[in-house]
Amino acid sequence: MRIVLLGAPGSGKGTQAKKLMADRNIPQISTGDMLRAAAASGSRFGQQAKEIMDAGQLVSDDIVLGIISERLMEADAESGFILDGFPRTEKQALDLNDLLDEMGKPLDAAVLLDVDFDILMKRLTGRRTCSLTGKLLNIYFSPREELVECTNAGGELIQREDDNEEVIKSRLEVYRSRTEPLIDFYSKRGKLKTVNADGAIDEVYERFLEVLQ
Repeated sequence: MRIVLLGAPGSGKGTQAKKLMADRNIPQISTGDMLRAAAASGSRFGQQAKEIMDAGQLVSDDIVLGIISERLMEADAESGFILDGFPRTEKQALDLNDLLDEMGKPLDAAVLLDVDFDILMKRLTGRRTCSLTGKLLNIYFSPREELVECTNAGGELIQREDDNEEVIKSRLEVYRSRTEPLIDFYSKRGKLKTVNADGAIDEVYERFLEVLQ
């Protein structure tokens, strides 16, 4: 199973990828994690990426693709992979297709975790961490008793600085303008599968598995 995972920030890509990874014994290949690992490994493309990141610059698509190719040649990716965070643009999607065809590992599907933007805003702006337990909560979706349990015990519900509405709106707009066109890209190629990602984690995962059959 070789898939690209699509979805806006807050759609649950990381959560669902980890469940699928555990079930199917295939790696989740997250671009950020992969770049850091490649830089630490000292591989050819990793060393180039490290020098660029150390200089505070963005790593080029060519180097990212090189790192992806190195990663996909590792033994754990032999039965498949879940690409999360790449591609982000249509050009990257075209380059990725070429690379995977060359490697003889074409994509089976691009899976979109589809969530209404109003719900995404609540998921992201409503995130809180209990200062006592470190438990992740949401002021809109967590059971009231869990929120009260934290505050009654003398804890605070802490919001990350980058979870404010202005920052979240900006992130979602970047997604809309740059990454949403990939939905059309994969749809035209008959690769797109859409999952309604609104609901409990396990419910969404069941829908996820259904579209992969």
